[in-house]
Amino acid sequence: MKKLELNWFTTGLQDFEYKKYILLAYLQHVHKDFEENRLYPQLGELFQHYKSLELFLKTKENIYKEFPKKLSRLDFENFKVKYQQTIKDSELMDTITRIVEFSIPKLKTELTEGKLRYDAIEASIYFSPIGIVPIYKNEGYLLLKSGKTNDTQVYQYQISLFENAGEKYKGIHTAWVANYSHSWVYTFENIKKELIKTREVLPNPATYIAETKSYFPQTETLLPIAKRLLVQNISN
Repeated sequence: MKKLELNWFTTGLQDFEYKKYILLAYLQHVHKDFEENRLYPQLGELFQHYKSLELFLKTKENIYKEFPKKLSRLDFENFKVKYQQTIKDSELMDTITRIVEFSIPKLKTELTEGKLRYDAIEASIYFSPIGIVPIYKNEGYLLLKSGKTNDTQVYQYQISLFENAGEKYKGIHTAWVANYSHSWVYTFENIKKELIKTREVLPNPATYIAETKSYFPQTETLLPIAKRLLVQNISN
């Protein structure tokens, strides 16, 4: 199972054992990808699932709080009035709640594993600007080099600012440009010069290198982490 729909726990057959099977099969697939250092999109999806289930329980709790309660007993020793909830779970809601409560710790365990791998890979990446950094840095080039291979992948990036719920965020878009075989001719500095010479769209580009001695899958791991490092570097 390569993908788990966000509403998987509320749709289809509502059977606790069946839903456990669905979740555990998905997590087994995710765990295998993590062991191979393939972090995306699985890490982002895990986080969404985890927050979605937490939100379900929180929303249910808030709804039940709004329902009227009946007097259960008087606690004269502590001067308190005890109330009993008048609303009860239906069989369907009880099943869904069991599924959610079972799933949250399982998702959290795998999410923690993914985050630990992310942090370790990020720490292994050498990230640096190439040459003089211009004042305008929201467009430019990102170079990636992983492992013992001589290949240097070049991406053009563009950073944009957007708002969500009153908060401002920076997003980044990348597009693959070219692959250079790293050598004394095509050093990182010379690759930048070649890009300026052949691509007039960016005459004075900000250019960065993300390099690691170990090999990591480019699309699923190195590029997403390098993009985040780039946004952090420019924001600082």
